[in-house]
Amino acid sequence: MSTAAVAPLTIQDAEALVTAAHRAAEAAGVTVSVTVLDAGGHLLAFRRDDRAVLISGETSTRKAYTALQLDAPTADLVDAVQPGGLFHTLPTALDRPLLFIAGGVPVHRDGRLIGAIGVGGGAPEQDHGFASAAVTALS
Repeated sequence: MSTAAVAPLTIQDAEALVTAAHRAAEAAGVTVSVTVLDAGGHLLAFRRDDRAVLISGETSTRKAYTALQLDAPTADLVDAVQPGGLFHTLPTALDRPLLFIAGGVPVHRDGRLIGAIGVGGGAPEQDHGFASAAVTALS
């Protein structure tokens, strides 16, 4: 097993993720909120456009937590949260219900999980696209 250090997600990385997600959303004519967490679930960056629905900020945060906790894009989890699905109800250590709607994407560096981004405000498929575009732009 390799013990090589992996650079953590920095505030500069987080701000770049927020900027890239917002640019992708603006190009599509969508107003969104974006949340970026580090690997420990600490908030590194957040942006809510004044035109965004107020709840979109909480939504983006929950999407980021979900992607971080499960180390998977939330778009991949949609079927699992349907009634009878594997994750129909899943408690968390944070006492927050997980929100499994596309728009949360884990961030990896050198194959290791270093954080997550959550985007809320558009249609689920749009939010996933904006988050994925931001992660790709960071690479």
